[in-house]
Amino acid sequence: MSTDKNYKYIDREKSWLAFNARVLQEAADKAVPLLERLRFLGIFSNNLDEFFRVRFAAIRRLSLTGETGEKILGGISAQQLVKDITEIVINLQADSMIILSDIEKELEKENIIIINENQIAPDQENFVKDFFIQTVSPELVTIILNDLAEFPLLKDTSGYLTIKLVMKSNQKQKTEVRYAIIEIPKNINRVVVLPSKENKQYLILLDDVIRYNLSSIFNIFDYKSISAHMIKITRDAQLDIDSDMSKSMLEKIATSVKDRRIGEPVRFVYDQDIEKDTLKFFISKMGIDASDSIIPGGRYHNRRDYMNFPNMGRFDLLYQPKNPLPVEGLSLDGSILNKIAKKDYLVYAPYQSFSYIIKFLREAALDPNVTTIKITLYRLAKNSQIISSLINAVKNGKKVIVQIELQARFDEASNISYAEQMQQEGIELIFGIKGLKVHSKICVVDRIEEGKLKRYGIISTGNFNESTGKIYTDVTLFTSHQQILKDVSKVFDFFDVNYRIHRYKHLIVSPHYTRSKLYKLIDREIHNAKMGRPAFMKLKMNSLSDYGIIDKLYDASNMGVKIKLQIRGICSLIPGVKDMSENIEAISIVDNFLEHARVFIFCNDNNPEVFISSADFMTRNLNGRVEVTCPIYDEDIKKQLIETFDVGWKGNVKARFHSEKLDNKYRIRKENEPIFRAQNETYNYYRDKLEVIIDKH
Repeated sequence: MSTDKNYKYIDREKSWLAFNARVLQEAADKAVPLLERLRFLGIFSNNLDEFFRVRFAAIRRLSLTGETGEKILGGISAQQLVKDITEIVINLQADSMIILSDIEKELEKENIIIINENQIAPDQENFVKDFFIQTVSPELVTIILNDLAEFPLLKDTSGYLTIKLVMKSNQKQKTEVRYAIIEIPKNINRVVVLPSKENKQYLILLDDVIRYNLSSIFNIFDYKSISAHMIKITRDAQLDIDSDMSKSMLEKIATSVKDRRIGEPVRFVYDQDIEKDTLKFFISKMGIDASDSIIPGGRYHNRRDYMNFPNMGRFDLLYQPKNPLPVEGLSLDGSILNKIAKKDYLVYAPYQSFSYIIKFLREAALDPNVTTIKITLYRLAKNSQIISSLINAVKNGKKVIVQIELQARFDEASNISYAEQMQQEGIELIFGIKGLKVHSKICVVDRIEEGKLKRYGIISTGNFNESTGKIYTDVTLFTSHQQILKDVSKVFDFFDVNYRIHRYKHLIVSPHYTRSKLYKLIDREIHNAKMGRPAFMKLKMNSLSDYGIIDKLYDASNMGVKIKLQIRGICSLIPGVKDMSENIEAISIVDNFLEHARVFIFCNDNNPEVFISSADFMTRNLNGRVEVTCPIYDEDIKKQLIETFDVGWKGNVKARFHSEKLDNKYRIRKENEPIFRAQNETYNYYRDKLEVIIDKH
C-alpha cells in the first residue's frame, strides 16, 4: 500500500470538519435530551462560523495569491481545498436542517411548539405586536438600498433580512422594485417565548416577529407585495497587526480588532427560497465572487443562537447536572496553601470543583506572607473572579504580574478591556512576545516563610476561566515542588527578557524544547520495543496535526510500540494501516462536556512517566507558542491520570474512531457488554474514591 504524502496524513481542515460532524451527531442522537440536541446544533453552527472566519479565510487568502500551497497544506492545493470544504459544508448544512426539523417535531410531542409568522393565532397577535413595538422596533436598523451611493457594511456576527418591495404602478409605468435590509438585533434573545395555553408552550423566532410586522415597518411605501429572506455573511477574521513601533501592543490589537469588521467576505449563506433577482442584487452589491463560499441554506441562519435556547422549566429535557466533587484532602474552608505545602493535588474539572483555583488566588491575595503573584491569562470569564482576586491582591499590597494574551482569538476585545482595568488598578502587565502567542496556563506565588522564599503554584491544561471550567474537562496541578516552580518563574523571566533562552530542569517549554523532548520520549519507547521491553504511549489531547510528530508515531508503531490516542478534534494521523500505523488506535469522545485536557503517558519500561500540558501536538503549539508541559511526580496523581485515561478509553457510547474515511463510526458495544459512558464513569471514578475514603473512616 502506498505511503506517499497524500496517503500518510489527513488534511487538518477536513479532519476539523469531521469533528464538527461529530458535534452534529450529538444533535441527531435521540438518546440525547431534546434541549441538549438543540444546544449541540447551536455549537455546530458556532463552530462553523469560527472555522470560516479563521481557517477557511486563511486558505482562501492562499488560493487568491495564485500559489498552490501544497507544501503547507500537505499535498492538496488551496484552490481544490476551498472547493472541497464548500462541498462538505453544503452537505453538513443540509444534514443540520433535517436534524433541526426532526428536533422540532419531537418538541411538539413535548408540547413545545415553534411557530412562524403565518401561524400566529388571533389570541397571540396582541402579544406579538406589543412585543415588537415595545422591545424590537426601537432596536431595528432598517436601510433602503436602491438610492445609496455605497452599500452598507454588513457585520459577520449578525443575521439580516433582505427585503424586496414590489411597488404599485399603473399600466404605463414600469414595475418598480425596492430593496432594503434589516439587521436582526443581537441584544434581544433570538427565541421569543409566547404566553402558554392549553398546557402548550409556544415560541417564535425574532426573525418571524419582524416578518409579522413588516407592514408596520414599511407603511410609508405604497407596495403591492413584500418578501423577506435571511442572509448571513462571514468575514476573514485574521488580525493584521500594525508594525508601527510608536504604538503599544494594546493599541495595535485594538485597532486590528476594529478592522476585522471590514475583513473580506469568505462565506455567504442565503435562504434557498429567496427570489433570483433579490439574490443577484445582494451578491452583486456586496462584491461576492466565485472565490467566496456561497452556500444555500434554510429559512433561518445563525443557529448558534440555539446555544441559549430557553429551557422553559423543562429540566427533564436537559442533562441532569452533577455537582462538582470535592478533592480528597483539600478543603474550600481551610488554608489551601498549607495543604499544598505538604503534597501535590490534582483537580479534574468539571468532575471536581474549579473553585479550588479561585480559593488559591483569594488566599494568596490575603496572606500577609505572600509578596508576589504571577499568572498567565488567555481566555477569561465574562465577570471574571480571577481578575477580581488579582485586583484584591494588589489592594493588599502584593506585587501582581499578569501575562495576558491580547491575541486570544475572538477574545481580543474582552482581554483588552480586562488589561485596561488591571492597569488602572496597578497590576503589572506583560503583553507577550513578538511572533509568539502565550498559551501556557501557569501561576506562581512567592511567600516568605521563616525568612526564606517558598513558592506555590498551579499548572493547568485549561484556561483560568470559571465559566468554561463548568463545561471543559481540564486537569490542574497544585504544587509546592520548589524545582518545578523555579522553572515556572523562569518562564515569566522569559516573558520579561525574551532574547535570553532559559534551560529548564523539569518543565518542557515551547517553542524551544517541546518538540525535541517529545522526540526523545518517543525514541525511548522505540528503543525499549527493539530491546523486547514493554513499550506503549497513551496520549490525550485536542488535536494532532504536526507531520514531524506523526512520522515519529508511525516509526514507533512500526517498531511495535502500542499507541492509544484520545483526540477530540483534528487528527491528521491515519491509524490502523499495515506497515505504517497498525499499532495505533485513535478515538474521539464528544459528549456533554468538551474534552480539553492534555495528558501524555509514556510506558518507560513499566515505570510510567506522565505529563500534563497546555500544548496539543500541532505545529503552532510546538513552534509558535509559549506552552508548558509539566511532569507529574506524585505517584497517586500519576495513578489517577493513568486510570482516568483508561476509563475514557473504555467508553462505548460516545467514542468514535478516527479513520482516513472521516466517517465518525461509533465504537460498537460487544454482545452483552454493559453501557460505559466515559464522562459519566470518570465522574463515578472520583465519586467512588471519595466513598472508599469515607468508608475507611
